[in-house]
Amino acid sequence: MKAKVKMIIAMLIFGSIGIFVKKADMPSGILAIIRGSIGTIFLVLAGIVMKRKISLPDIRKNLKLLIFSGAAIGVNWICLFEAYSYTTIAVATLCYYLAPVFVIAVSPLFLKEKLTAVKVGCITVSLLGMVLVVDIFGVGQRTGAGLKGVAFGIMAALLYASVVVMNKFMKKIEAVDMTASQLGIASLVLLPYVFLTEDGTGISFSRRTLFLLLYLGIVNTGIAYFLYFSSLKNLSGQSAALFSYIDPVTAIFLSALLLHESMSVAQMTGAILILGSTLLSELADKQKPVHVDTSV
Repeated sequence: MKAKVKMIIAMLIFGSIGIFVKKADMPSGILAIIRGSIGTIFLVLAGIVMKRKISLPDIRKNLKLLIFSGAAIGVNWICLFEAYSYTTIAVATLCYYLAPVFVIAVSPLFLKEKLTAVKVGCITVSLLGMVLVVDIFGVGQRTGAGLKGVAFGIMAALLYASVVVMNKFMKKIEAVDMTASQLGIASLVLLPYVFLTEDGTGISFSRRTLFLLLYLGIVNTGIAYFLYFSSLKNLSGQSAALFSYIDPVTAIFLSALLLHESMSVAQMTGAILILGSTLLSELADKQKPVHVDTSV
């Protein structure tokens, strides 16, 4: 399978996660643990089938960063899933897509990267787009639930941005090894939280629920991450950046088609500003065209 086809399929799968999370109708913590556990098992088994062993020495060298980043991924998932439950998939996705903007903003401090005028302009435009998406001047997100969803979406973006920064400090570790470790650690870190805060006694695991959970774990996590990482080796940073915008566009399209979620003109304008400015920032960075993936 060609790298471009793999990337497109991965982005389409990532873009569908909001639909399945909403349909599953389960506590966010439980969903996050199940997703991480099944995804980890799938990636490990895929490595065995392909006769590629996970490098334990490389994992040990980066264990501290893997633990912190894995924990951040777990809490990031909970925040994103909560955002889906309090606001529309489109709004939650666009809030989440501020992650690259946050990475750009802190890059001079943590990554010693120069903050150019173009990047400052992109950050400003993205924040303006966020104001329009939140619909402060309208009625769409003024409700307590809507604003809560926005807050969870932004928190998820901040957490994912921290993961991106931490990943840049990893030393000589394959992307698949790093991801499998982070997913497994995310599940382990979330266990105490879910045990203390969630009541799973009333949850019924019907055939429909089991299907949704298996999709989230195997397809949306295991297969999607596998396709994504296997395609990166044969794609330039700019190509990966361009293809990544299939993810939010798919999420917005599916939410409108399947859940009948609508967006105002102001929100659609905000969406264009956020996605357009982040894309421009990535393409303008010719010296380091490394794509900041915001796929969940």
